[in-house]
Parts: sequence; C-alpha cells; structure tokens
Amino acid sequence: MQKVIKIENLKKYFGKVKAVDGISFDVKQGEIFGFLGPNGAGKTTTIRCMMNFLYPTSGYITVLSKDAVRDSVFLKSKIGYLPGNVSLNNNWTGKSHIEYVESISGKSENARELAKKFDLDLLRKFKNLSSGNKQKLGLVLALMSDPEVIIMDEPTVGLDPLLQSLIYEVLEDLRKKGTTILISSHNLSEVERLCDRVGIIKDGRMVAVEPVGKLEGKKLHRVEVRFSDKYQKKEFEVKGVESVEEISGGFIFTVGGDLNSLINIIAKHRVTDIEITHASLEEIFLKFYAKEKG
Repeated sequence: MQKVIKIENLKKYFGKVKAVDGISFDVKQGEIFGFLGPNGAGKTTTIRCMMNFLYPTSGYITVLSKDAVRDSVFLKSKIGYLPGNVSLNNNWTGKSHIEYVESISGKSENARELAKKFDLDLLRKFKNLSSGNKQKLGLVLALMSDPEVIIMDEPTVGLDPLLQSLIYEVLEDLRKKGTTILISSHNLSEVERLCDRVGIIKDGRMVAVEPVGKLEGKKLHRVEVRFSDKYQKKEFEVKGVESVEEISGGFIFTVGGDLNSLINIIAKHRVTDIEITHASLEEIFLKFYAKEKG
C-alpha cells in the first residue's frame, strides 16, 4: 500500500532544546494514524514541520511523494489542516472564511452542508463564537475542499459527545473513500475508535509504532467501589489489580488488562456504588513508556 506520508530521521532543534530528535514513521493511503504522546513530546512541532510552518533542522518529510519544504505550496492545496488552537480572523464571519478558502481552492461542494451538519451559524463573527463553535469552523475549513490528506491536532477538543461522534462518522466515511488522515489526540476512546495504527512520541523521540489493537493490551481501568457490608483489603489482591487506594466505605483500584477477576470478588459483597473508567493516555504513557527511548 502506498505510503502517503513519510517522515525520516526528522530533527527540529530550538537552540539546545531538542523538540524533535530523529523520528521516523509513515502513514499509508486510506489509513487513520494516531500520533500520540504527553504534552511537550514533540507532536505539534512535527505537524508544523509537515505543514512547512517550521523548517526541519535535519531529516525530511514527503507527503503524496512531494517534498514538504520544496513543494509546500502544492501540498497545501491537497491537505486539510486543523491546528491545535483554531485562530482565525476575529472580524470575519464563518461565511467570510469559507468564501476566502473558495477564492483560493475553488467552489466547495460540501462546506455549507458540513456547517449545517455541525449546527454552525456561519453569519456570526469569529470573535463572537464559543470555543466549541470555533472548533467547528476549523473543522469545516479543514474538510471543505475534499482533501487527499487530512492532518488534525486534537480534532474534537471542546466538542460535546454527540458532535464528537458525528466527527468520527465523517472521518470514517472519508477513510472509506481513500483519504489519508493523521490525528494527534489525547482522547483514548477516540484513538481506539478511529485509528488503524498509532505512533508514540516521548521527549522528541519515537518509542513505538504499533497497531491500535496493542493499546487494548495496555489498557488501564480505574474502579471506584463502595460497600455496605464488611470487607478486607487482602480479598482484592487478585490478578490485574495493580494498586489499591482506600476511601470511605471502599476502594479505588487501578486494574491492568482483564477486569473479571476483580469484578468476581466485588460481586460477593453488597455494593452501594461503583464506577469504572478508563485511565488516561498519560497514565498509560507513565506505565508503559516511561523508561523507553526511541
């Protein structure tokens, strides 16, 4: 399968700060690739180099077999880009922004349809939009020209769950049409739903590139439970329980992998309250990638 995005030994230094320190990975045609890492890991710097907003210190990037620096004008007509913090002309309406993009890229077949789908008022000035609506406008502008490649930095930040789900459907439809998508995200459920593979970056270096299914094996759960009967801490020393924090009337467990051993013990008691949540990507990084170097 064609490699639409190729990054080889990319380095970007700011003086003595090695923001990106020799990373390599590729993204195949029709793939949704998750680009993951803690804050400050080098994700946004890498994306800005891909868009030629920053010049690499060394290494190179190709998109659609074109050099990201030399052919940047051509590539910008093929890439839909959503920055991490959408910042547009404060005094322009959404309609004005769309018309400006159309003046460069040609009439859009779906800009207004996307705006309607996202429930975005195109007649309000950007400065008067909520953070969520600013994000919606950024998404419309990134998707409106039917790009061959989409690069998104935290695409659903600030959006409610219903709209997040709608964005996922739009991106999944684009993938089916062969669009190549790179997403930087902190949202584990988003990554698991959308992505085919993930690249993990830490301290400017790649520590893993693997199928998204491998994140399942690294999944951590947080189980908070309270009881109305008697219990003993040692009862819960079962497979998968990695830490136990005592709280009033119960415990908070951190569980790796299968939950069933713990659930079977909990079920022997009278439970007054239970909540099970996923650990954050940051917690997974701390556990599985803290000591790894790319």
